[in-house]
Amino acid sequence: MAADADSGEAILGRMLQEMHRMAPDDLPAMLRRHAAGLGFREITVYLADVQQRVLVELADLEPGERPRRLPIDDSLAGWTYRTVSPRLLRNDGGQLSLWLPLLDGVERMGVIAFEAASLDAPRLDRCYSVASLVTLIVLDKSAYSDTFGRLQRVTPMRLPAEMVWALLPPRTMGSDLVTSSAVLEPAYNLGGDSFDHSLMGGFLHAAILDAMGHDLAAGLTAAVAMAGLRHARHSDADLPELVSGLDTALADAFADRHVTGVFTQLDLTTGRLAWMNAGHPPPLLLRRRDSVPRALEREAEPPLGLGEGVPDTRRRVHEAQLEPGDRVLLYTDGIPDARNAAGESFGEERFTDFVVRAIAAGEPAPEALRRLINAILDFQQAPLNDDATILLFEWHPFRGTATRHVFA
Repeated sequence: MAADADSGEAILGRMLQEMHRMAPDDLPAMLRRHAAGLGFREITVYLADVQQRVLVELADLEPGERPRRLPIDDSLAGWTYRTVSPRLLRNDGGQLSLWLPLLDGVERMGVIAFEAASLDAPRLDRCYSVASLVTLIVLDKSAYSDTFGRLQRVTPMRLPAEMVWALLPPRTMGSDLVTSSAVLEPAYNLGGDSFDHSLMGGFLHAAILDAMGHDLAAGLTAAVAMAGLRHARHSDADLPELVSGLDTALADAFADRHVTGVFTQLDLTTGRLAWMNAGHPPPLLLRRRDSVPRALEREAEPPLGLGEGVPDTRRRVHEAQLEPGDRVLLYTDGIPDARNAAGESFGEERFTDFVVRAIAAGEPAPEALRRLINAILDFQQAPLNDDATILLFEWHPFRGTATRHVFA
């Protein structure tokens, strides 16, 4: 057993060295080459598509051949993705299959499957090591290759959406003190919606933006707004300076475009929340298992980018004290405005009730938001007329570091 463990560690070391010079397309071959030495019959990687509807197999394909796709809502692999938990089963031939989530921190990237005749503790640890290594490879190679990005697009994406996705941060990020997660729809046909979140200097900086229109110019406007956010943070701007600079940049760049948005900063030590609202739906506060009506509702100020149209705008910073476990929900108006065939709107009440019930049931925020956006699509039963974006962050100062899930 010790010799087997030493051999496995040596192979993992070689894989780590190989990853620096391997081409992205070589990942399936590398896993095949080392699977037997690690004690596995087969190792297979699946990545989630940008809409989080299917898991797409990363495999060597012949020209014209399509990769295998597994539905996230109706497959064993999808269960692992949804619950962020391992799953182990034995088939009729006695072979074991272990499914693990691929995680970048708390961001779900996909799943990985291991097939073996048996599974002991050292081999199980090896599975987690390989899963971490594969995640690092995908992240590293994605910075200069479109291999994985192309795999994750199962429907043609419009150019404005490509512009927005190129600037977006990971959908989910966090630490022991805070978790932030977001979703966007229509994922392949975005116009002007976008979000941003970043951890820096003991603060969570989170924002949600809605650029006017649903065309290429809307994508350009969203791109300028996102770049302005990053520029302000890199320049160590405070919240008023960030919003003022963004207002000026948009007015200078576009004569007839504007952006609404909510811009927040959360002190991760004290739980003090500061925010500014530029013509956007107000944030919602979720406390314990309920929403707190109008807790963060303040009069909205004009959108950004209007320039001389509103020369005397006085923008204010609002503040509130969060309690441990509080969640703050930011959203664009495409969420409550979604309508079914009868003309009934999805509405803010239905929207917040869905989130509250999902959280009360113990669902992780990324899965709750994924299911919510799917529920909105099912409600409308047609492409959304407007972009719909949601960002949810939770302040949890007393939560310990996440531990490995047990088998389900």
